[in-house]
Amino acid sequence: MPFAPSDMTLTSPAFGNGDVIPTRHSGEGEDRSPALKWSDAPAGTAGFAVVCHDPDAPLVSPAGTYGFVHWALYNLPADVTSLEEATTLGTAGINDMGNIGYNGPMPPAGHGLHRYYFWVIALDRVTDLPEGLTLWQLLEKLEPHILGMNRLVGSYQR
Repeated sequence: MPFAPSDMTLTSPAFGNGDVIPTRHSGEGEDRSPALKWSDAPAGTAGFAVVCHDPDAPLVSPAGTYGFVHWALYNLPADVTSLEEATTLGTAGINDMGNIGYNGPMPPAGHGLHRYYFWVIALDRVTDLPEGLTLWQLLEKLEPHILGMNRLVGSYQR
């Protein structure tokens, strides 16, 4: 993932940075995306994307990507600075479960604690990308337009 840290803040009423993600947002629970809120986007922000990635998943693809993608959400205009739980806003990509939309944490039993990075990405333009992009396809399209990003990290284990 390209890296463009910024002063944006990303929070969730469901969990704090470094805290455990509630079961309701996991594959063992209701599998609902958590509510998120962000602020302090860089000047010139015209749109956003949100992703959730587990870098602790022991998976490397033939293309050299790593971890497990739980969510890719894009085509969010600049006036959207929060998402309700189980949001229907934006356009969803395909996750590594092979589904469109959000699939929450569910690391292999006994694999220990995994970290889940929720990223908000500020863009210099509004996007109109098709549904079903993988995270890596999405980042290829977004990379030239990224103004800044920041993350909220939660954890989960079975």
